[in-house]
Amino acid sequence: MSLEYDLAVKLLQSGELVAFPTETVYGLGADAANPDAVARIFAAKGRPANHPVIVHLAGAGQLDQWARDIPPVAWELAEAFWPGPLTLILKRAPAVPLAVTGGQDTVGVRVPAHPVALDLLRAYAEAGGGRGGLCGIAAPSANRFGRISPTDAAHVRDELGDAVALVLDGGRCPVGIESTIIDLSNDNGPLRLLRPGHITPEQIRGVVGVAPESPGLRKPQQGTPRVSGSLDAHYAPRTPMRVVDTAQLRETLAALSAAGKRFGLLVYSSPDSSASAHSLRQMPNDPEGYARELYAALRDLDAAGNELIVVERIPESPAWAAVNDRLRRAACGAGNS
Repeated sequence: MSLEYDLAVKLLQSGELVAFPTETVYGLGADAANPDAVARIFAAKGRPANHPVIVHLAGAGQLDQWARDIPPVAWELAEAFWPGPLTLILKRAPAVPLAVTGGQDTVGVRVPAHPVALDLLRAYAEAGGGRGGLCGIAAPSANRFGRISPTDAAHVRDELGDAVALVLDGGRCPVGIESTIIDLSNDNGPLRLLRPGHITPEQIRGVVGVAPESPGLRKPQQGTPRVSGSLDAHYAPRTPMRVVDTAQLRETLAALSAAGKRFGLLVYSSPDSSASAHSLRQMPNDPEGYARELYAALRDLDAAGNELIVVERIPESPAWAAVNDRLRRAACGAGNS
């Protein structure tokens, strides 16, 4: 695959877009030091210009290029969780374009754990990186803004087509939902959880001795940086979607069948009334397995010609927090074209 990496690096350095897999979802990559290249990301996704994008690095050794006044806790978290699905929000270095940060004085950075992403980032750095020698690739999810994130190369090609110069195929993403985002930009303030993900507050507590605060994931406090995936409506199918408690599922499905509705069903238990669904996706009953398959399942149900997607409500325990966050936002945005 070395020839593909060489091509990807040349395309990035010339301002083109390259999609690549991470352990979370596929990213739509551009030279993070080139505002014109970053603008291509926003144009391809239909993304508002004031929404920041995360910068992906080959290693923590590049952190000083992108952030300033880096607190000791950032290095502790980087050592513990990088490469991995953890994004740190830090004060941006002067050279970081405002196009990357959505006009803010903070920047989100992470080191992905996928071997294809790491090989690309290392090849990019070895080739001198982008403008000004900065070695970072800006890469939000490789899908239209607000829609279901891609966890397979085919999802990227289907949704973005010729807007992407190259798609590096690394197979299905093993985590399946976006990274945990922790805000460390508040001087002497507490760690703040801005987006739940695979890495949990308890895991963070195990490293730094304190769990991050959650300043209202739906309504962030004043002064909280804008971050990816924080809108109420996000990760959404075009088909309307309804989340239903397990106890009400049989009754709901019977009513839909009686009304002649064509519906898809996403369940993690085994309701005996599921046969009435036009299309069915049986999900794993553990949070990691469910997260890994969630977006692909929603895409399948969205493409199946359903009038409605019915989702069995999952547990509200901390272990399911990240998946619940994605389902809530998906339901809020579903059906909006």
